[in-house]
Amino acid sequence: MPNILDGTAIAAAIKQEVAEEVRALSVRGIRPGLAAVLVGSVPASQIYVRSKVQTCNELGLYSDLITLPDSTTTAELLSLVAALNARDEIDGILVQLPLPRQVDARTVLDAISPEKDVDGLHPINAGLLQAGRPALAPCTPAGVIEILKRSSIPIAGARAVVVGRSDIVGKPVAMLLLAQNATVTICHSKTHDLPARTREAEILVAAIGRPGFITPEMVTPGATLIDVGINRISTREDFERYFAGDAKREAAFQKRGSVIVGDIHPAAFAQAGAYTPVPGGVGPLTIAMLMSNTVRAAKLRRQIRSRQG
Repeated sequence: MPNILDGTAIAAAIKQEVAEEVRALSVRGIRPGLAAVLVGSVPASQIYVRSKVQTCNELGLYSDLITLPDSTTTAELLSLVAALNARDEIDGILVQLPLPRQVDARTVLDAISPEKDVDGLHPINAGLLQAGRPALAPCTPAGVIEILKRSSIPIAGARAVVVGRSDIVGKPVAMLLLAQNATVTICHSKTHDLPARTREAEILVAAIGRPGFITPEMVTPGATLIDVGINRISTREDFERYFAGDAKREAAFQKRGSVIVGDIHPAAFAQAGAYTPVPGGVGPLTIAMLMSNTVRAAKLRRQIRSRQG
């Protein structure tokens, strides 16, 4: 039977460690702070941001939730980011995506000070990550590495294949795996004979944003499957394609009218050595690593040695 990698339990352990670090910093008069900027009224974004703020409060971090109307302009956001960059009690700045259409999201994100870029998306942090130097890494890729390490999955020397080349997940997770001495291949929609490449993987990371894209014939038996995808399906046809005969999912589908599936077809998990479920796998690590990054940013800004280096 494959080993199910419990992201919820791992995230809880990381949060506990963060809380301990926050308490240790408090002795020195330091309280790491996160500013969360929410623009508009997208329900999912509101839920995500409130969850992040709540987690800050639970772990003892300072948080400042700033809400702005849908009509906010790029110039107004840039002014706010500049003010947050200057606030000493703010160690991390999070601008929740997506932003309204009239806002130039890339310009806003690039305006965040790299030392406060707890989402790890600034070009300077991306460059430091590639160079193997201390940097704030994107939260989801950092969470993938934590799952592997804390589940005792060997990374050094392993053949790792990443399907997806986004700046948010694909590229940075490849860099982080390389930093852990894996042999890494990045694949994408234009890769020739993709199944042949994915079958080479001892660690397969799926982050392509397409439901059930990785099918059983694309997986070598015994591989570790890391499913980063979160795709909502709401038709009976799609449900039967991925979850036919799954009584628990059927009950959820009947109740909510939709269920979540990852980028890996659930049938592929049967031949894995270990895998992350969806939900309950990689997802919970994102907020945990955001908290960890905020504490790390506080330490880096003050040149305090961190357990993460």
